[in-house]
Parts: sequence; structure tokens; C-alpha cells
Amino acid sequence: MGAVVADDGPSGVKAPDGGWGWAVLFGCFIITGFSYAFPKAVSVFFKELIREFGIGYSDTAWISSILLAMLYGTGPLCSVCVNRFGCRPVMLVGGLFASMGMVIASFCTSIVQIYLTAGVITGLGLALNFQPSLIMLNRYFDKRRPLANGLSAAGSPVFLCALSPLGQILQHEYGWRGGFLILGGMLLNCCVCGALMRPLEPPKKPEAIKEPAEKKVKKKLLDFSVFKDGGFVIYALAASIMVLGLFVPPVFVVSYAKDLGYQDTKAAFLLTILGFIDIFARPICGMVAGLKWVRPRCVYLFSFAMIFNGFTDLMGSMSVDYGGLVVFCIFFGISYGMVGALQFEVLMAIVGTQKFSSAIGLVLLAEAMAVLIGPPSAGKLLDATGKYMFVFIIAGIEVTTSALVLALGNFFCIKKTSEEPHTKEEAAEREELNKSEDKTPEDAKVDSIEVEQFLKDEPEKNGEVVTNPETCV
Repeated sequence: MGAVVADDGPSGVKAPDGGWGWAVLFGCFIITGFSYAFPKAVSVFFKELIREFGIGYSDTAWISSILLAMLYGTGPLCSVCVNRFGCRPVMLVGGLFASMGMVIASFCTSIVQIYLTAGVITGLGLALNFQPSLIMLNRYFDKRRPLANGLSAAGSPVFLCALSPLGQILQHEYGWRGGFLILGGMLLNCCVCGALMRPLEPPKKPEAIKEPAEKKVKKKLLDFSVFKDGGFVIYALAASIMVLGLFVPPVFVVSYAKDLGYQDTKAAFLLTILGFIDIFARPICGMVAGLKWVRPRCVYLFSFAMIFNGFTDLMGSMSVDYGGLVVFCIFFGISYGMVGALQFEVLMAIVGTQKFSSAIGLVLLAEAMAVLIGPPSAGKLLDATGKYMFVFIIAGIEVTTSALVLALGNFFCIKKTSEEPHTKEEAAEREELNKSEDKTPEDAKVDSIEVEQFLKDEPEKNGEVVTNPETCV
């Protein structure tokens, strides 16, 4: 997700692959945890909000939907802010926004006000933190980048395990207003994480090397030519359908357990189980996807993960007791982690590294529209039927349909292409870098050294596919 921002940073800086990078990784771990666990963990307050304002399930579900939609749909805005002001200032402002939204929400007197504060303001603040943090992580790590991305992605399930029971305790001790206020204070830690994002300083060049002006190829913020790629169109369509149902079970499983008559703390523990399984599912699935035989067929592994997730939803609809919900959360955590670990790796394999930043931004915009209506429509169905079974069935059908669209579309409609187009683009860029008016032999020598170093430092841009574990859901 963070790749939406086309911000390359200072040229000629080699990623340290350690040192202060571990502090950056720690900050990215916390930001990722808040960004993706918060919209799910806030669902523990839904029962109190329903009693407070006399509303239905669909009304409260809009809170999580707006949070996720802001996180998904503000990619272009984050791009402009980072390119204009840099990562650290944007993250500091984002941390203030995230905290301010929850603090103001604790004083709200209507559900619409909570939409604007806990939904829009807090969601925007988390988005302004998440994408810049991943940019900084990728600047500090090169050879160890897959490991760094995997560790930062683990922040989502780890925080889900912690925030869900914490939110239940806060609600029990201080009510939903006190809980929102305390969570708003906790979100100020995003500012601390932003302060950790120290920019990399470019190396000082000798005077003899400073003379030749480097011609840098300008990159488009959003390259709409990706829509000419049939594989990308199929992926975007499948991802949008998947998101309609993917986030529904985590939002409603706690309320499901409460309606079955179980205690609030016992119900909230279900999200902890889900998150705990997810912690191990993501790195394991990433390692499997990196195997020599599996990697070329990663799109089908992703389709299997989606079918697994949809089938789990269908089986979960038949749960009638707490034991059944526990089994559902275990298998949902496995399938959910597989989907999260594979979705961006598959997209990179489809569009190539050159167009990945534009492709992911456009995919997230499409998913934002779907995630905005997914949980509320499920809540509407719950209000109309009064049965969670239908909610889980619809979610399972949507995710399974997306898997079929991706697998069948890839098998029947997409012809296997080589990496030749991407290699030619790279060759054209390198040729343009070598062109210069009135070039002297010394200038040519300097440029050739820089190009050689560029190819050594960034092999993934020379037509190779590099494993990039998922950093979002």
C-alpha cells in the first residue's frame, strides 16, 4: 500500500540494511498495527453505541467502513503531501489528526458526528502515517527488505490481539466515551513513530563529480496505462469483489458471540484468537510463496487463499456455540493471513516493478469504494433478517466469487508474457541517463560507473521479480 507514493528520496543513497533502520522498522510495525487493527478493534464499542443512540448494526458498521475507506482511498493525497513536505512532517501531522479524531469523538452526541471524527479525521491521520512509514522502510532496507516488510506487516495481527481485549476493558471501566478518549491518547504514539523516520543524507561527492548534471527520468504519480493490461483489470475487479466480503466477519464476529449469550470479554477474545493465528500465517505463507516451484504460480495460490477464506465464512455461518466460533476464527485467521501476505506480491508479478506504484494506487482506490459499502450492507442485511448466518454466507459468496474471477480470468484470458517489455523500459531509461549534451570521455566514465552501481544496488529494477510480503490487511 505504501508504494502508492512515488517518492524516491535522495539519489545515490545506499540502503544501510540495519543501523537506524531497525528503529524505522519498529516505528513502521506500530503504524501498521494501528492502521489495520484499529478499524476492527473499534467494533467492540458497537453495542454501546447502538444503545446510546438507538441505531442499528448497519449504522455502527459505517464507522469501520469509513476508517478503512480513508485508509485505502487517500493514496493520491498522501503522495502529494509526501512529495511536497517529506515523510517525517506528514507523519507528525497524521499522528495529531488520528489522535484528535478519537478525542473529539468521545464528546459527540450523534452517530453522524462520530462518522466525521472517528471515521474521517482518524482515518485520514492513520493514512498519512501508514504510507510514508513504508516509504522510509523501503529506503532503509534493500537486501533485507522482504524480512523488514514481513516483520512490519506482523504489526496488524499483533495489535489486533492487544487492542480488542483492551477496548473491551476500557468500555467496561470507562464506557465508550472514556474508551475513545484513552485510545485517542494512545494514537499520539504515531507522532513518536514519525519522529523516528530520520531522512537518509546523500553522500558528499567530490567537486570533479559534481559538475556533470544528472538527468533524472520523471515518473508519473499515477500511470493510467496499466488499464491496458488485461491482467491488471482482472486483478482490480477480483480485488474489489473480494473486499466487499473480506472485512465483514472480523467486524461482526464479536457481536455474533454476544448475541449467542456469551460475556463481552469472552466474545472479544475471538478477535485475539484470529489475530494470534494471523501472526504466524503471514510469514509462513510468504515463505511458501517464495519457493521456486510456487512463485511462478503465485496467482493461483492467491486464488486458493481466497477460496479458503470464502469457504471458511460459509462454514462459520453454521456456528451455533462458542466452540464453533473459535474454530471459525482459527481457520479464518489462516486464510486471512494468506490473503494478506499474497495480494501485493501477485499484483507486482502481474504489472511488473515499473508500474507497481501506479497500479497499487488505482487498485486501492477501487477497493476503497467496495470497502465503504461492504460492512454497512451486511449490517443492513442483519437488521432485516436478525440472523448472522446470512451475513456470513453473503461474505463467503463474495470472496469465493472474486477467487473464481481471478483464477479463471488469468487461466483463460491472460497469455504468459516475458519480462521483455520491462527490460526494454529499463534499457531506455538507462540510455536516456547516458545521454548528455557535449559529453566528454570523463563524463561518460562517471555515468557508466553510476549506472553499474545502480544495477548492482537495485537488481529488482532490472527485470527480476523480488519477493515483497504484504504490508496491509
